[in-house]
Amino acid sequence: MQVRVTAEQPWDVKADVLVVPILGQPAFSGPLAELDRRSGGELRSLDDFGELRGKRFKSVLAGTGSGKEIGAKRLVVVLGGPAADLDRETVVKLAAASIRRLAGREARSMAVWLSPLADVLEGGAAAVAELVGRGVVEGGYEPARIYRDGYEEGAPELSELVLVAPGEEKGRLEKAAERGTIIGEGANTARTLSNRSSNDVSPEVLAEEAYTLAKKHGLWIDVIGPEKATDMGMGLFMAVGRGSDNPPRMIVMRSGKKGEKDALGRHLAIVGKGVCFDSGGISIKPSDRMDEMKMDKAGACTVIAAAVTVARLAPGTPLLVMAPAVENMPGPHSTRPGDIVRALNGKMVDITNTDAEGRLILADALTYAEQLGATHLVDVATLTGAVSRALGELVSGGFGTPQTFVDEVFAAGARAGERYWQLPLVEEYKADMESWSGDLVNFSRNNEGGLVKSALFLSEFVTQPWVHLDIAGTGYFRRVTPYAPRGATGVSHATLVELALAGAKG
Repeated sequence: MQVRVTAEQPWDVKADVLVVPILGQPAFSGPLAELDRRSGGELRSLDDFGELRGKRFKSVLAGTGSGKEIGAKRLVVVLGGPAADLDRETVVKLAAASIRRLAGREARSMAVWLSPLADVLEGGAAAVAELVGRGVVEGGYEPARIYRDGYEEGAPELSELVLVAPGEEKGRLEKAAERGTIIGEGANTARTLSNRSSNDVSPEVLAEEAYTLAKKHGLWIDVIGPEKATDMGMGLFMAVGRGSDNPPRMIVMRSGKKGEKDALGRHLAIVGKGVCFDSGGISIKPSDRMDEMKMDKAGACTVIAAAVTVARLAPGTPLLVMAPAVENMPGPHSTRPGDIVRALNGKMVDITNTDAEGRLILADALTYAEQLGATHLVDVATLTGAVSRALGELVSGGFGTPQTFVDEVFAAGARAGERYWQLPLVEEYKADMESWSGDLVNFSRNNEGGLVKSALFLSEFVTQPWVHLDIAGTGYFRRVTPYAPRGATGVSHATLVELALAGAKG
C-alpha cells in the first residue's frame, strides 16, 4: 500500500472513499459545512435522521451527491466520541474502523481527513498521521486469509492511502505515516503467527519463522534445542517441553552487539511466552475453548515481531529477545504434578499444576536473559485467565519493580495507545507459595489472588528492573468489533517498540 500526504481540501481529493471523522455532535461550520454543501446536504440529512449519533467507532456509508463537487466516490463517516476524550488509542481504532466498514466492498484507494482529529489530539497532525497509518494497516488485517484463498468478505486490500491535511508540511507527515504503517505491519506479523494453527506452527516452525525474519532484517539469532537446553540447566523449560513429540526451542534474537547498552544505558530484553499449544499437560484443561490454546504463543510472536519492527525503524538499536517455544502436552515423558525440578537459576520448583506452565518457561528465559547481560526486562504472556476476569479484553495487567521502570513501560504504552493497569506484588502472598519439598510451588493450593501470585513466581527469577505484562485477556478477541476481527490483536507490540526506540542511538 502506497501512502501519500496531500494539502488539498478534503472535497478535492480523488479516491474511492473519503473518511470523515466526527467528534461529538457535528457542528456544520467551516470545512464540514462545505463538505456537506458539496454532497448535496447528505451529511446534515444523516444527522437529522439520527445516523450521526451513537457509540464511538460507529460508521456510516454515504454518497457524495450528484453534482460531482467531491472528488471521492463515497464518504465514510466515523464517530469518535466527545472531543475531550480523544486519545491515541481512539485514533488508531477510528482508522481501523474506517477500513473495516468497507468489508466486502470494492475500494482500492481511501483518503482520511486528518484535520478534525489533528485539531484536538496532542501532537497534532504528525501524531494523527502516524496513528491513522497504523490503524488502517491493522484494521485491514484479515486472519481468514491465512488459510482461505480468495477470501473476499473482509476489509479491502488498499493500493493507496491518502492522508488529507490542508496547511500541513507534507514531508513531516509522510515520515510519521511511514513509522505508523511499519508498526502496524509488525503487529500484523505477530497476529498472523499467533493465529496460525497448532498443526501448522510447532516450536520448531516458530523458530524457523524467527530465523527467516532475523536474516531478512539483519538480526542475530540463536535457537537452542532440547539437548543443549538440558545441558545448560533449563530444567523448567524442559519440564514443559519434553511432554510433546514436537521438541521445544529457546529462540534468542539480538539487535546490536552482545551486551551493548542503548542511549538510556539499558540492555533491554523482551521475553515472550511461546506455548504453541496448551492442553494443560497432565493437569489437562476442560475441552471448552481448548481450540483457542493455539493463541498461547502470542507473547513469543509479539516479541519476535517487535524485534523486526525496531530493526526496520532504527537498525542496530540494542535489544535482546527471548522466545521460549514449547507444546504443553500429556504423554509418557510429561512432567507430573508433584515433580521437583531445578530451574536455571538453581531454585527447586515443586510443580503442583502442569497447566501453570507459562511461568515455568518464562522463568528460565528471564534467567538466561540476565546471563546474557540484560539490565532491564519485560515479559509478555497470555499467562492467566484471572487477568481477563479482572480487567476484560481491553486492558492488560502489569506488574513490576522498581516503580521507575514500571512508569517507563507504561509511558511507552501510552505513546502506543495501549492500556495497562498496574497490579501489586503483595509479598505476604509468598507464604502460600511455599513448598513442602522445594523452594516454591508453581501454583498455590490457595489460589485466591492467583493473578498476583503468578507475577510473584516470576519475580523469583529476576534480579534486574522488570515488568510483567499479562495479555491473556487482551491478546485475542473472541468476537468481531468495529475495529478488529476475531483472533489475535497484536497487543503490546507497539508498546515494546516504543520502549525500545526510546533508547535508539542517533
